[in-house]
Amino acid sequence: MGELEYDLIVIGAGAVGENVAGRAVERGLRTVIVEAELVGGECSYWACMPSKALLRSAAALRAVSDLDGAKQAVTGALDAAGVLRRRDAMTHEWDDSSQVKWLDGAGIDLVRGHAEFTGEKRVRVTADDGTVTALVARYAVAVSTGSAALLPDVPGLKEIEPWTSREATSAQQIPNSLAVIGGGVVAVEMATAYASLGTAVTMIVRSELLGGMEPFAGEMVEASLKKMGVTVRAGVSATAAVREGDSATLTLSDGSAVSAEQVLVATGRTPRTGDLGLENIGLTAGDWLSVDDTMLVHGTDWLYAVGDVNHRALLTHQGKYQARAAGDVIAARAQGESVDDQPWGAHVATADHSHVPQVTFSDPEVASVGLTEAAARKAGRSIRVLDYNLAWVAGASTYSDNYEGMARAIVDEDRGVIIGATFVGADVAELLHSATVAIVGEVPISRLWHAVPAYPTISEVWLRWLEAYGRP
Repeated sequence: MGELEYDLIVIGAGAVGENVAGRAVERGLRTVIVEAELVGGECSYWACMPSKALLRSAAALRAVSDLDGAKQAVTGALDAAGVLRRRDAMTHEWDDSSQVKWLDGAGIDLVRGHAEFTGEKRVRVTADDGTVTALVARYAVAVSTGSAALLPDVPGLKEIEPWTSREATSAQQIPNSLAVIGGGVVAVEMATAYASLGTAVTMIVRSELLGGMEPFAGEMVEASLKKMGVTVRAGVSATAAVREGDSATLTLSDGSAVSAEQVLVATGRTPRTGDLGLENIGLTAGDWLSVDDTMLVHGTDWLYAVGDVNHRALLTHQGKYQARAAGDVIAARAQGESVDDQPWGAHVATADHSHVPQVTFSDPEVASVGLTEAAARKAGRSIRVLDYNLAWVAGASTYSDNYEGMARAIVDEDRGVIIGATFVGADVAELLHSATVAIVGEVPISRLWHAVPAYPTISEVWLRWLEAYGRP
């Protein structure tokens, strides 16, 4: 059997792999993408899109129920079946034909099956029917296989067949009760979604909710979850698991137990590199792939790792950002063009280091970018913290009769620029990009005074921050 030769082989046709391939093709490289499951990947079918579809209907209902004149029109409860229908439509019922059509239109070849390295720049793809396709790359191979849920080492946990994020976002039946192990973004979002759908939810959180974010974010989200009826067991962890009939029981570190119809594990991620044949190219199977800022795997001149698999920033939008840089730099190197790999250059992902935006679609939402107060102090920055209650902004009073929120800005005093921002409140996700632009662009505080927020909007918090800081 002969080998099919391409300029670039991309392993993984999720949002990240699609972007690597798309950029490379636009710059003249003959490219093939390999996918073992669905084209569109985790984000389209088991993560970003279905999870937000599960959350949105309830969020909209809560927003209407908090406005006099509108709340009187709410005459029924959330329709769980309708929420699932909308989620199924969002995922195209797990049919990837529209994404395959996009690949065709972009001029990217697709080979379905499991990819395995057989040597440098060589990949063997085995389809479900046993058909084998041998591929060889002239210039580069990009691994964009993402990450999978990591199950903690708890006796009996694997045997009870718990949900991971995949099962939680694709479930066709709503469980009567759900125990959530974890306190991060996935745990919080799925606890919010299922509590809204009528499930009795218990969260088992080893430390605090949304650790690593500003403390007030986790505190406000926890208070809201409790109002929804969620039981939050903080400071404990699961030590054993057993299933009897339709109920699973978790023994906790304090000696107590929690029983639920279903258990969701949301405690971390592991790279999808265990079965790629990395040992055949001198790397360790199952490891994260460490890269430089152009996404080139350390110690190679042909292998790239883009997205979750490089463990830089496990977020779809950040992976797509990396992908644009990687696709461009692969083409530049292949064609002998100059490479702009200085910080903030065209061929690097500088923002991965301390300029990463993230939204947790809880209720209230949490939107953050840059450094927290704790991270800034740990880094030795001379900072000033600006806090403002979002409920005091005129736009918040027009948005809701009972708006609750908080906004924090971290100012680098030595440079006079904002280096971190966190917003907590309804619909604060839409405030995030202005903060991202200010932080990435290092816009001086003196210039921000001339960026006038419209009245009455929640964005007027920017003016309140500036007033608290004082005009230079």
